[in-house]
Order: sequence, then structure tokens, then C-alpha cells
Amino acid sequence: MAVPVLLVAGFLGAGKTTVVNHLLQHAEGRRIAAVVNDFGAVNIDAELIADTADGVVSLANGCICCTLEGDLLRTLATLLQRDPRPDVIVIETSGVADPADIVRNLMDPVIFREAPLETVLCVVDASMPVARLDDALLRSQVRAADIIALSKVDLVDAAGAALIRDAVRALRPSAVVIDAVNGEVPAALLFAPEIDRVLREPGPRRPAVERFETLSWTSDRPLSLSRLQAAIGRLAPKLARAKGIFEAVEQPGRAMVFQLAGGRATLAAGGTRADGVPRTRIVFIAELGALTREEVDGIMQGCIEQGAP
Repeated sequence: MAVPVLLVAGFLGAGKTTVVNHLLQHAEGRRIAAVVNDFGAVNIDAELIADTADGVVSLANGCICCTLEGDLLRTLATLLQRDPRPDVIVIETSGVADPADIVRNLMDPVIFREAPLETVLCVVDASMPVARLDDALLRSQVRAADIIALSKVDLVDAAGAALIRDAVRALRPSAVVIDAVNGEVPAALLFAPEIDRVLREPGPRRPAVERFETLSWTSDRPLSLSRLQAAIGRLAPKLARAKGIFEAVEQPGRAMVFQLAGGRATLAAGGTRADGVPRTRIVFIAELGALTREEVDGIMQGCIEQGAP
């Protein structure tokens, strides 16, 4: 029996992982296998995915629309060999991925017969300026979507939400546009029972353009919260996105999750740190040339208090 695929796309910091986590936590008895692609050597998103998935496969240090294309197809083949097979495969792309290129890969007749692409979901940050939709990559992500989920609608007023809603509908008139408060997207929209699936036309291949780079920073020592806040304040103007898991001096032994998206930084409890991993793993994503390794290392080293364990 074929295993349908849900492709979750969206720009850096849009809220894809929140949507995937909500889906996994409300699986309603489905066995869901999650494939998570993070643009960097440290796959923070895979660590943040709920453990209710039927196995999380991490594809890191590249983008599945280009450099990891073969890894994605091999991963799907491996998932399909599981006994029992998953009921659904969810693929969360990196924020720099063009879904059209991934759709093209999934249209391989052999893959499509066993793992047909059922739905493309694009998560869009409703709090961003509408002018951001002029970005070619973001527009391509929206135009590939069957469903557009507006995240962070609670951060904008009704007029602002209406503006972004109208803008994405103009880009993709055929898509269903919904508000996804706290990542909630109705499963009934994503998984239609017993449907006839047809091959899609992904459109012309866009030339690959390297636009972003990642700089990962790790440490086996805890960080000072106040110093981290100051460090992020210095780095933020040059960042497109940042995310990580760390241990704070103020709360020893407990992992904390750090996120920077759309100029907003948040902290949340992350549970207990796993054995064998550094206390701090943070990924910084910036336009090419905006940051240097020396700059990141110099600023982040200042977050470590002298004498901290």
C-alpha cells in the first residue's frame, strides 16, 4: 500500500517545526515518520520534533532541493522498507529550500508509486511585512503550496493579518489559506482518504543560487543568560535566523531552546539534556558574507562566565 507524503515548506523562521510538532502530537493513531532537513551541520529542528513520530530522520548540512537530493530519495526508500510501514511520511524542508525542486524529485515514477506526494503545505509568517513576499524564494514556496498556513497571527492585528492573507491568495489563488495558531493545521486538510493522486508539474527548474550560509557554534560549558542576550543583540542585525539548545548557568542541568526569527528572540524550556552532546548547540543563518566565523566565535565566547563549570 502506498504511503502518502506531506511536504512542509516555508521561509526561515516561519514556524514549520511548530506545525510539524502539532501534527505529530495529534496523530490520531497514524504512524508518522518525519524527515527533517536543516540547513547546517547541527540539525536543531530534528531535536525539537516531538518524540511521537514513528522515527525522525535527520538530513543536515545541506538542502534537500539540491545537495542532499540523493539522500532524500534513499531515506524515503529506507522508510518504505519498515515493518510495519508508516502511514504517513512528513518531510520538513529547510527554510532555504525551493519546494518546486523537491516536488520534481518526488515525481520520480518509482518513488511516486510507493510514496505519492499528497500535499504541499507552506507556512508563512503573518507578522512579516507584506513587502517580504517580493523575495523570489518565498514567492516560489508560496506558489508550490496546496495549503498555506499563516503562523504568528496572534502577533498582528486583524488588518495586518488581512493584508498578508490577501497577498498570499494573490500569489496562489488555488491554495487553501488558514490561520495556524500554535501550529494547528487540521489533519483532515492534510490527509484525504482514498484519493486518486496524479503527477504534478513542478514548473521550470530555477538556477541554483547560493544565498545563505550557516555558522554553528557549540560549547560544553553553560552560558550566562544576560551575556547571551547581549551577544544576540550584537549579532541580530546580520542574521536571517538563529536557533539552538543550550544550558544556562542560572538553570544548571536543564536544556533551554533559543529561537530568533523575524527580529524576535524567544526562550523556552527544552527538557533534560541528552547524554553525549554539547551543552550548547546554536546555528546562525545569514546572507553570504554577512558574518565571519571569527566574529561569531568571539562574540559567543563572551557568553561563558569565567569559572563556570
